[in-house]
Amino acid sequence: MKIFEYQATGLFKKYGIPVTEGILCSSAGEVEAKIPDDGKSRVVKAQVYSGGRGKAGGVKVVTGKEATVEAAGQILGMKIKDFVVEKILITEAVTIEKEYYVGMVNDRNTRSVILMVSTEGGVDIEEVAALSPSKIFRTAVDPVVGLMDWQARSAALKLFSEPDLLRQASGILSALYRLFRDTDSTLTEINPLVLTSGKKIVAVDGKMNFDDNALYRQPGILAMRETTDTEALEIEAEGKGLSYIKLNGTIGCIVNGAGLAMATMDMIKLYGGEPANFLDIGGSSNPQKVIDAMDLLIRDKNVKTVLINIFGGITRCDDVALGLIAALKKIQLAIPVVVRLSGTNAAEGLQIIRDYGLQPVTSMREAAKKAIELSKTKS
Repeated sequence: MKIFEYQATGLFKKYGIPVTEGILCSSAGEVEAKIPDDGKSRVVKAQVYSGGRGKAGGVKVVTGKEATVEAAGQILGMKIKDFVVEKILITEAVTIEKEYYVGMVNDRNTRSVILMVSTEGGVDIEEVAALSPSKIFRTAVDPVVGLMDWQARSAALKLFSEPDLLRQASGILSALYRLFRDTDSTLTEINPLVLTSGKKIVAVDGKMNFDDNALYRQPGILAMRETTDTEALEIEAEGKGLSYIKLNGTIGCIVNGAGLAMATMDMIKLYGGEPANFLDIGGSSNPQKVIDAMDLLIRDKNVKTVLINIFGGITRCDDVALGLIAALKKIQLAIPVVVRLSGTNAAEGLQIIRDYGLQPVTSMREAAKKAIELSKTKS
């Protein structure tokens, strides 16, 4: 689960991390009503689940009320990486001397939380990692004892040397770890963390992601959820016993089993195609799951072909075939379907498919190639 910047900085503030005060607005009229005409400089920032807002024009520094209202009108409604801006956060502008990066993430390799700090703040950390990896300093935090004071000071020393700044920074790092731990976060970052002209260290942006499997014990965090259309689909799929993740390709996949789903996506990529989703119907033999899966797929307007790849173990191929035929009769699908069935009751399932007028394929390789070919003819 993700939250917006204004929500993340609100959590920062609760944990004593200095932030720039902000006003949330969803229309230019609301900006007009809430922003005083005091001639101050402010930052108008799009609230979207995406990085790169500044490069896309979603962050503007302005002076005066009139310019703030104008910037709000320009940003609201714009599209940033497929996200439409529906809210903006207007914060006070600060005079920045230097920008830094601070972040925490779960690391499966070390089975610990990794605290990362860098003097290269204000840009994507992935870009820093690719071009200047030596400028990212990492500290593994033992989950049993947590972030020790000496670790916080040691990390802060990578950024600051003056005693007062060192105290400020180490306090912020300690508070950030407590927030990360207490909220079952999987990613918490401040980018940039800035040093102001008044020698204060302030978080002027924030990002947090949370473990979906821990939300049952985080009612306060769950209450912050504002789902996008894509997330709403994923939540709906989970409620129907399906594992669904939307991607950006054109070939919709319906597969049973996570491993086979990944292999199917790899096969599509191998032959030059792009999967539109990860969709695992699991081990159930309930034909309704196939109907539900097909219903999810056709809501993605990018899908040009559906590839069904089933290896029958617990899942019976004839039940999948019956579900597919029921779905096709109900939905009136206008795009081609490629079917591969193998395993339990495969012969029966294949006969059902043929009787309906579809011609199944026999191998994953053939299925991927056929799906790619058909997706191009539908472009």
